Amino acid sequence: MTLKDLAQTMDHTLLAPGATSSDLDRLVAEARRWEVFAVCVQPTWVAYVREKLAGTAIRVATVIGFPHGVTFPEVKAHETRMAVEAGADELDMVIHLGWMKEGRWEEVIRDIRGVVEAAGDRTVKVILETGALTDEEKEKAARAAMEAGARFVKTSTGYGPGGATVEDVRLLARVVHPLGGKVKASGGIRSARQALELLEAGADRLGLSRTNQVLEEYRTMLEENA
Repeated sequence: MTLKDLAQTMDHTLLAPGATSSDLDRLVAEARRWEVFAVCVQPTWVAYVREKLAGTAIRVATVIGFPHGVTFPEVKAHETRMAVEAGADELDMVIHLGWMKEGRWEEVIRDIRGVVEAAGDRTVKVILETGALTDEEKEKAARAAMEAGARFVKTSTGYGPGGATVEDVRLLARVVHPLGGKVKASGGIRSARQALELLEAGADRLGLSRTNQVLEEYRTMLEENA
């Protein structure tokens, strides 16, 4: 895998609530430097980042119902429409954990479908918060996301328990890949080796804030093996 190949698996992410425009400028500069697949920012920064990335192929992703996922489904759908109007290409929505835990799958699916419909032809990723789920719940949640029309399932918000693991990615890939879905691994990705292990396990996309660190490390690995 080339350095550019690895960068093209990445959503370079900044979701800190205290982020300022100068922080977003730095995010955009780093995204341009590495030519990542997308940047992922809070909804109110979508239009700003969209303008800063004009003329590039880098996509703009944002989060919906973040980080807890327990707002009204109608609010998630409306937030999605506003994000699309602001220029978002991809929407990473948080699933309703409480409804999952109670087995209220019809409501879970309806919640996701509302976002999918509001997104139109944009990519929707469903954040499962795998660190809070049993393996059975992960599998059921992944199937619910696919039934509702989402294109990806995603491991973590980065604000909940745990983060992306090889075992969870492998489980999710086993469920969604045969259904035409994809897996985004996110939460706690700190090294190039970890990124490669997650991709090998079946991740199609990586969400991380330490993009510079991981890609610099991978560049060094490539040079040492040349």
